[in-house]
Amino acid sequence: MRPSTHPVRGASGLVGALLAALAALAALLTTAPAAQADTAICEQYGSTTIQGRYVVQNNRWGTSETQCINVTDSGFRITQADGSVPTNGAPKSYPSVFYGCHYTNCSPGTSLPAQLSTISSAPTSISYSYVSNAVYDAAYDIWLDPTPRTDGVNRTEIMVWFNKVGSIQPVGSQVGTATVAGRQWQVWSGNNGSNDVLSFVAPSAITSWSFDVMDFARQAVARGLAQNSWYLTSVQAGFEPWQNGAGLAVNSFSSTVNTGGSGPGGPGTPAACEVTYATSVWPGGFTADVTVANTSASPVDGWRLAFTLPSGQRVTSAWNATVTPSSGAVTATNLAHNGQIAAGGRVAFGFQGAYSGTFAKPTGFSLNGTACTTA
Repeated sequence: MRPSTHPVRGASGLVGALLAALAALAALLTTAPAAQADTAICEQYGSTTIQGRYVVQNNRWGTSETQCINVTDSGFRITQADGSVPTNGAPKSYPSVFYGCHYTNCSPGTSLPAQLSTISSAPTSISYSYVSNAVYDAAYDIWLDPTPRTDGVNRTEIMVWFNKVGSIQPVGSQVGTATVAGRQWQVWSGNNGSNDVLSFVAPSAITSWSFDVMDFARQAVARGLAQNSWYLTSVQAGFEPWQNGAGLAVNSFSSTVNTGGSGPGGPGTPAACEVTYATSVWPGGFTADVTVANTSASPVDGWRLAFTLPSGQRVTSAWNATVTPSSGAVTATNLAHNGQIAAGGRVAFGFQGAYSGTFAKPTGFSLNGTACTTA
């Protein structure tokens, strides 16, 4: 309707303003996008994508009780987590956000699976919100497998526990401590009946952190639980609740995998190798002089020799290498002055130790994830 050009008791300005406001509102309703509501998921294995890049999954597998999550554009929050399970067994579920492939569900445009030797870095960032009236861990999962599989259970699972509440513990037993990505961790190792599990437990809660996934993947390689020829298949961040869990949230998550690797002779490159392990033994103590020969045609820049000390043995001091932890599955890592082994060259280090029972030598060694022969 065309408005009148005649004034109505001096109110033409008000009428004009009202018509202009109505026109502006009509234009806004025509052009503005509809607001997006958060997505609620209660289905046992229900999932959705966020940011066109990540998958958020409900992933309830250890209980028949209801679990619901509310998915936002940057993460998710557990809104309902009924029931509980014994704390000396498996958790109820693992609601999480992931990048990569999980049981054939792959995140959009992912570069995973990717061979470890081709990954130069894998920066990631995570922010959590915690509650106190529940039993749970906040875990960042890193999955590794000898094949580029996109389905089923992988061979090795690395769990980084940002927080734990209640009388729960990782799979296996504690095998020592380690500094990884600039933080101190308790290190646990075991097998859950389906796959090996290597866990790093923070001594106190971490609410947010940015780090390189490869720092933890290299730990698995150094400890003989993976090789550089294996594949990173997915990274996941979420919660394992045993009791309750409503209110737990992943506020934000990001993951990038930069491939290209370090090339032949780059840091941590696998290489053919031979190890000589010479010992001097006396009652209750011993020294070990270890020589690592690079029998490949390329230099090694940065070396880690992994081996397992027989039961009852522990390292008390070392030279020309850092040897951690002090017992069980240990890794000798180069120092600043001896990190490179030339093609056909060798490097030597040693350590002193104590033992109980009958003395024995380690039975196997691996250099940067590659099994060595022994001289």
